[in-house]
Amino acid sequence: MQKINQEQMRQEERNLLPKRPSLTSDYVFKRVFAKDENNSMLKDFLEAILDKKINKVIVKNPEIPKSFFDERMGILDLKVEVDGSEIIDVEMQIRNEHNIGKRSSVYLSKIVAEQLKTGERYESVKKGIVINLLNFEYFKRNSYHSIARMKFDETLQEKYVDMGYEQEDKIATDVFEMHFIELPKFIKKNPAGKTKLEQWLWLLAGGKEEKIKMVSEENEEVKKVVELLDKLGFSDDEKVMREYREKAEWDYNDAMAYLREKAQKETNLQNAKKMLDENIAEETIMKITGLSKEELEELKKQC
Repeated sequence: MQKINQEQMRQEERNLLPKRPSLTSDYVFKRVFAKDENNSMLKDFLEAILDKKINKVIVKNPEIPKSFFDERMGILDLKVEVDGSEIIDVEMQIRNEHNIGKRSSVYLSKIVAEQLKTGERYESVKKGIVINLLNFEYFKRNSYHSIARMKFDETLQEKYVDMGYEQEDKIATDVFEMHFIELPKFIKKNPAGKTKLEQWLWLLAGGKEEKIKMVSEENEEVKKVVELLDKLGFSDDEKVMREYREKAEWDYNDAMAYLREKAQKETNLQNAKKMLDENIAEETIMKITGLSKEELEELKKQC
């Protein structure tokens, strides 16, 4: 019965889905930004994140893998070469698998290592950048856009040598760079949408329609993406793939919610048992733990 109710709830959620596809779907994200004719949109989006002017972008992996549909929630990233000097990997992460720091480090290492062929000089290596778009909070930082580089630690007094440098180098190498954009923090900040980054993130975060309308009026490239999403057509296979990924996310979230509830229930039962051992009033125990009278009576039988 519970399973049927959950399926009915998921169906109702599908019926309430906005007609405009969401960019937080990695499939939709890649479908939009991987096409050559949409290069101006991709360039503007990357300029917003990297905070610099970009002249040329080339998507290195524009295709959707044929085996993708058979891979359970396979990774759909976007690899882009920028101005012939940087390789950027953009990845959309909807669910928190508690490994984004290490995962991003591995991706960044691969970007750099895969460039160097036998006999080539290290000087030919292009800068590697990983951009992680997170639909969840992850780092204990008061920022929705965190940038990580390979920096030196502060010089310790016992290791100090007076070499005459008035200002020490801060960066060990500029080859590595990671960006983490946490959309829930952005939404919590609720910025006005005046900067290019804010405009793109309101679209990415699926802001209220008035927000999207506002940022579309401010940014022509954002407006192009909105118009593209509004008229974006999907073949039957693509619709099945999109729905498959959405259903997998709902199933995952259902499973995680169930596990959290189960863990919380177990904690409540353990706490109630300790309180019973301390002869604390049953009304107090029920109020603190949220257990029902029937659950508490059943627990007393087990003690």
